[in-house]
Amino acid sequence: MAVDEAADSSRAEQSRDVLAGSGLTAGEREILRVLGRAEDPDSVGAQILLSVGAAIIEGRLKPGDDLNSVELARRFSSSRTPVREALATLEREGLVEIAARKRPRVRRLGIEEVREIYELRGELYGLVSRRIVARCSDRDLDELRRAQDDLEEAAAAEDLDGYFWANVAFRNTEARLAANETVRDVLDSVGVRTLQLRHLSLSLPGRVATSVADHRRLLQAYEDREGPLAAALTRSIVHRGLAAVERSGWPGFPH
Repeated sequence: MAVDEAADSSRAEQSRDVLAGSGLTAGEREILRVLGRAEDPDSVGAQILLSVGAAIIEGRLKPGDDLNSVELARRFSSSRTPVREALATLEREGLVEIAARKRPRVRRLGIEEVREIYELRGELYGLVSRRIVARCSDRDLDELRRAQDDLEEAAAAEDLDGYFWANVAFRNTEARLAANETVRDVLDSVGVRTLQLRHLSLSLPGRVATSVADHRRLLQAYEDREGPLAAALTRSIVHRGLAAVERSGWPGFPH
């Protein structure tokens, strides 16, 4: 078992090294990491994944929009096979819907499914926060301080996409520092389906300022070694995001 865990850790480190040196944006690296495509970021299939996945997450493709396989193959100068494989991957992650004899389209999410995912994320991040307080040294917390600096910088620049991906990076840093791979895997497994909703939530008026302040308080709770407070704050951050989505009139919920 220890050998298997060491091998998994080594592969994860190699994947991070590949992505770090790939020249991709933070968002592109995150999409490939979660979708398990870190080893081939330059392949045609990965490029299609990035193009379609990022467009869905960042709201350029809307729920219900058609995805034209022929046009995608033409745009990327590829055969239909890499397109089908990329869309099948996005279907497995809950971003795309593929029905027989119909054109693939951006998937709509039921409100109950969304609420269940957010409830799960809130509880898991509460556990993450408690583990950070219990396990992490001041030096470990330096990583979160740097992540908070990135949030502050993007917010000051009014860079929504930059802020969003910095927010994702903050959460990923927390999950890694908590050192519970099972929790981290579950968060990744539901994470892709909520990325577009998290981006939507942060795009609403006043949400970035609220988010920056919330993360500032969370970081202070970590520094003060207040485990229950940190867990309550992180659950509140997740629930605020859900409430914003519910109020948004998002067209992604089924009619």
